[in-house]
Amino acid sequence: MANAVFYHKPDSIYDDDPADRYHFPKTYLSRVEQTLGDWIVYYGPLPARKGRFYTALARAVDIRPDPDHDGRYYVSLEDYLDFDRPIGYTENGGYEHKLFRSDGKPNGGRTQQAVRIIEPTEFEALFNAGLSEADPWPARVDVQDGIQTPEGLSDLNQAPMPEMFADRDRKAIIVNRPFRDAKFRLHIRKLYDRTCAFTGLRLINGQGRPEVEAAHIVPVEKGGNDSVQNGLALSGTVHWMFDRGLLSLSDTYDILPSRHLNYDVAHLLNSDMKAKVPEDAMKKPHPRYLEWHRSNIFKH
Repeated sequence: MANAVFYHKPDSIYDDDPADRYHFPKTYLSRVEQTLGDWIVYYGPLPARKGRFYTALARAVDIRPDPDHDGRYYVSLEDYLDFDRPIGYTENGGYEHKLFRSDGKPNGGRTQQAVRIIEPTEFEALFNAGLSEADPWPARVDVQDGIQTPEGLSDLNQAPMPEMFADRDRKAIIVNRPFRDAKFRLHIRKLYDRTCAFTGLRLINGQGRPEVEAAHIVPVEKGGNDSVQNGLALSGTVHWMFDRGLLSLSDTYDILPSRHLNYDVAHLLNSDMKAKVPEDAMKKPHPRYLEWHRSNIFKH
C-alpha cells in the first residue's frame, strides 16, 4: 500500500465525484493500484485563487474499468474528509520533496502528473497541516448548581475532538468517529458562518459558542460521508425536523415542508422559503444527497 496525491479539477473531462470516486486514464493504473487500502490526498486549483492546493483526503477501496471509455478507470473512495483549510502546495517550502528542484523551483514534469506516490512522512505532514485546527468555539455547556449540563437537542452526539489524538497513529485517527464528527462540525459551521441555512438565525451563547449544528443530509449510519456537500448548518429544532423528514430541500434549495407537520412552521423559516447555501458550487449541498434525503427520509 502507498499514499498518493490525486489531481482534481472540477471542470475537467474526467467524471470525478471526490467523496465517492476518482476517474483516471490507464497511464496511472499501476500507481492507483498501489494506493488500494490506503489514503490519498486531493490536490488542484480552486476557483478565484491563484496556485494549487491540497484540499481533502480519502481512502482508496477498489478499481473498476470505465464501461463507457476504453483505457479509463474508476477508483472507489471511502472516508472522505475535507481539510480545515486549503493547503498551498508551496507552503512551508512544499510538502512533496520531488515536486521541487534543488533550487526550490517547481519540477515541471512532476507537477503535470495527475497521480503521484508520496512518502509516509509527506502524508503525515499534509495530515498535520490540513486537520490540526482546533475548534475556536468552546463546548456548549451551562452551569446549573455547579454542574455542567449540555444544551441543545442533539449536540450530545457531536463530540469534541479528543485531546488524546495528538500522539496516536494518524491513519487510525482518520476513521475515528468522534474525530470526524468534530471536523465535520467545524467545517460546516465555518462554511455557513455559524448561521442556520433554513432560518437565517445566528445565535451565540454567553461562552461564545454557536447554537447552530452540523447536519448530515445522508446520515452516516446510512452510508453518508463527511463532505461539506453532504452537510447543512441547522439550528437544533430545524435539525430535528430535517432528520425526521418533516423538512427537506429541493435541488434548487427550496425548503420543503412535509404535509405531516402538525403546525405551520413557515414563520420560523426564511421568508422566501429558500435555504441560504454557500456561493461556491464545490461547497453547496450536492443534488445526489438531497435527492436521497427526499426519497428516503422526507415525509411527502
